[in-house]
Amino acid sequence: MKQSYIEYFRSIDAHSPISSEFRVRTLSGALISIFTLVLTIYLIGSEYTYNLTPTFLDHVHVMPQSPDGLEVEFDITFQHIPCALLATDANDPTGQSQSFHIDKNHRVWKHRLDKNGNTIGHKSRFELGGTLIHEDQLDSLKAAKESDATQQQPGEELDEADDEEDCGSCYGAGEEGECCNTCDDVKRAYRRKSWHIPDVSKISQCAHMLRASNEEGEGCNVHGKIALSTGGGNLHFAPDRQWEKEGANPMQNQLGFLDLNSIIEMFNDAYEQFNVSHTVNKLTFGRSLPDRVRNSLNLTSQLDGVSRTVVDGYGMFQYYLQVIPTKYQFLNGTSIETFQYSVTEHTRHVDPGSNRGLPGVFFFYEVSALHVEFEEYVRGYSHFFTGVCAAVGGAFTVMGMLDRKMFDLKRANPRTVGGGVLG
Repeated sequence: MKQSYIEYFRSIDAHSPISSEFRVRTLSGALISIFTLVLTIYLIGSEYTYNLTPTFLDHVHVMPQSPDGLEVEFDITFQHIPCALLATDANDPTGQSQSFHIDKNHRVWKHRLDKNGNTIGHKSRFELGGTLIHEDQLDSLKAAKESDATQQQPGEELDEADDEEDCGSCYGAGEEGECCNTCDDVKRAYRRKSWHIPDVSKISQCAHMLRASNEEGEGCNVHGKIALSTGGGNLHFAPDRQWEKEGANPMQNQLGFLDLNSIIEMFNDAYEQFNVSHTVNKLTFGRSLPDRVRNSLNLTSQLDGVSRTVVDGYGMFQYYLQVIPTKYQFLNGTSIETFQYSVTEHTRHVDPGSNRGLPGVFFFYEVSALHVEFEEYVRGYSHFFTGVCAAVGGAFTVMGMLDRKMFDLKRANPRTVGGGVLG
């Protein structure tokens, strides 16, 4: 009874071996076998990579609310603009200056460059603001200068502060107990009161600052990290209020006020000097991503490494950025919320007196209502083994059919195939 069961199981064997005496071994069969083995190893490796390597699945949906803030990191080189002539600021969509979140992690720095692009000295940090983007701002400067006599409190003089003081003087513009230990601190205090600094050369905190005439022929690298509003707006680089850094100069008339004709003459010169040719070394929004994520998704910042040159007349470069909130969810449960962006650009030619603005580089940004999520996942071992069985089985089947076809062809016409060359 037991023997009959064994014989029954043997009868349903679908993989019965063929006796070696019935096998015909040929050179073509050996070559096909070696090729099949190599192909099988390659297919197994491909299935392993495809099914067990983490990848990302993307989803797109509309955001119920805007992100809390927009962190921007930038590094831009201006090859032909001295640092003394360059300032940066950001405006909201209405044209009002944005309130920056500046702390030890959010700062902007300038670094002087020689004509060969090499850095000069140490980088210096500076306060954001003070840019000129419209020609009609020249009139407001004259009005601000003429109102200094009535806005500044009687008896206040810009006496030089003692370098040994632990708390630097704000020269009458600070609140009670406020300290101004840097030149930017003094400027910020004066801007808060809407005062104009009559002579910055008398402020000890600004004594180290160079004038534009000392930086002739130089370039400037501006880099830093700032936090902007998610409501949209622009970040721009434009002419600085150079006269604040020059201090007393021939542009002031006998009453100590700024002469408008001298300002206009200076800005005609500034047009000549303000060549906004530049290189965007880096421009990113939000947190940086691990290299493996960037390589896996082939992510690049579109403007990184982009250079633009003014070749005819005076230029204003405008970049329009569509910023897309993006979330990356990883297998270990952690996530990173950051931003991607797409960009279009436009170059505007501006000339003195054209009322089309002053030369500069503008990055207009808008946060998209769409939100993109990338979820990391692996297909798993079940997909891996299924793929291996399909790939290996298919390879052996196809190669077996090819071997049988070549054997039959050789038997039918041995001279054509080589008459023993393959056999």
